[in-house]
Amino acid sequence: MKTLGMCIVAGLGLSACATGMGGMATGTNQNNNSANVVTQYPVETALLNIYTKQRSEKLVATVGGQSVAADIQITPKGSMRFNNKMVQGAEVSTINTVNQQITDQSVAINYFTLDPLVFHGFTDSTGEYSIAKQTTSIPKMATVGDSNQLITENVYADSSMRQKTATYKQDWSLTQDTNSTAWLCIETSGNLLLTSDAAGTSSECYKINAKGNVLSSKVTLTQPNKSGISKSMTFISQ
Repeated sequence: MKTLGMCIVAGLGLSACATGMGGMATGTNQNNNSANVVTQYPVETALLNIYTKQRSEKLVATVGGQSVAADIQITPKGSMRFNNKMVQGAEVSTINTVNQQITDQSVAINYFTLDPLVFHGFTDSTGEYSIAKQTTSIPKMATVGDSNQLITENVYADSSMRQKTATYKQDWSLTQDTNSTAWLCIETSGNLLLTSDAAGTSSECYKINAKGNVLSSKVTLTQPNKSGISKSMTFISQ
């Protein structure tokens, strides 16, 4: 699926990401002294809220003294046909800005089916076409400390699928935040087709409560610079 991290990377361009990065603190709040600690969270419901339901958010970061932002809007599209099957679609519209000046706009659609939640791939405004393979089921409930593979995704230049441009793996993990919240993180690997400069990785983390509601988020991009040294930049929700 088209994660927010991938949308931001595409919008900024590798050259922008590879220079002047400053990492931001992303530590977990370990305020877990009370006996009333929630340790199980509805992962499937949270993923539905993140990727398939109507919502908007603004992610911001400072890069080399410049203010960088991504305005993201998720819009359900209802029933659609994708890869010769009927599925549900959700549009991901992203506007990237640097110092309040628009640098890129993109639109992607994630395709999925429900009961259970299964992601099938995405299309985007550049013509990219992806096919996702979900080898493990998404749990209704998961315990803090759990993790698993989410999907393996092959990305093609267009719907003819003659030219494969990327292969990614996405995993999920659940870690404790406070007594009543947890971080649900989606990790996206670098392009597995490339032996060098695999265009970096992304980590999307969502603070969720026991109902699976999204309270805040952060996206960490790790990109190689021109000398081959990887640096990280974290966007936080505003």
